[in-house]
Amino acid sequence: MKNPEAAVVPGPARIDTLGSLREHLQWAVELEHATLPPYLCALYSLDPERNPEATEVVGSVFAEEMLHLALAANLLNAVGGRPRLDMPEMLPPHPRRLPHSEVELSLLPFGQEALEMFLRLERPAPPGAPAEADGYETIGQFYAAIEQGLRDLCERLGEREVFCGDPARQVGGSHFRHTAGSLFAVQDLESALGALEEIVEQGEGTARGEVWDGDQDVFHPDRDEVAHYYRFQELDLGRRFRRGDTPRSGPTGEPISVNLAAVRPMRPNPRLSDHAPGSAVRTAQEEFNSTYCTLLNQLEQAFDGDPKLLGVAVGTMYALKAQAGALMLMPDEEGGTAGPTFDYVPPEQRS
Repeated sequence: MKNPEAAVVPGPARIDTLGSLREHLQWAVELEHATLPPYLCALYSLDPERNPEATEVVGSVFAEEMLHLALAANLLNAVGGRPRLDMPEMLPPHPRRLPHSEVELSLLPFGQEALEMFLRLERPAPPGAPAEADGYETIGQFYAAIEQGLRDLCERLGEREVFCGDPARQVGGSHFRHTAGSLFAVQDLESALGALEEIVEQGEGTARGEVWDGDQDVFHPDRDEVAHYYRFQELDLGRRFRRGDTPRSGPTGEPISVNLAAVRPMRPNPRLSDHAPGSAVRTAQEEFNSTYCTLLNQLEQAFDGDPKLLGVAVGTMYALKAQAGALMLMPDEEGGTAGPTFDYVPPEQRS
């Protein structure tokens, strides 16, 4: 993985070998994981009783990013790769860049700054935007480059040569819940294109430029689900999208309320060095980091031939939630509260 602080220059690079395809699909795994810490910080900072609508939106996006991570791992497994998550490169210090992009990610409490970051992250690709295999401006352009590479390689080498992975390594819907999206095995070009479509449409809307992602809203079964970018627009503008609304019109439906007073004031981009070794806050941060890296290890094993471990990983996430909630009740020396740092902990140092 490239240094996230290094300048990234978009180039005409194409994905034209199986090795390059596997490399870029590992980048996709890293990309989908990179979204998780910022979403978790915003989610954990919300008081769910006093901010139910914001909690619902951020929580649903996080669940779907976990789905996207699983789909990216299925794609990599399908072409004979091995997804890696338990490694220091997955957790560089924040603020950091999205892997192989200029989009910057920070650990922030929910609020206007976090919403603006999420809108930049989920921004739809402009009409006619080129596929970008590196230095991509939008996530959709990166996945378009992967789609282009998949199609070209299948045409040149044949599907059986490209999709050479062990089907037993696939994580299916029986291992994943809590999202309107669909998790399915990837075994050929058709299912691979379906996985890419699921990832991109849930983030930025359907290819027709609509605000909807093609699923039913899991919390509101009477309406279609809004793509991630437009869900954050709803929170930003204080109104829901309704049938007939477009990206140009913006949301014109019922009001959606956000109570910024009911957000735990977590210190932005917290670091272990902010607190003395042995202090209560630092000890709690170190315990959170150990649990989070255990989660990365469980996810890696689940995607590396033991899909049933995904259920164990879900249990670990409940422990993370409790640890983060406790951190965000601890006063910080600069006012506000402490927060998780998401530092990498080597396996031998985990509790």
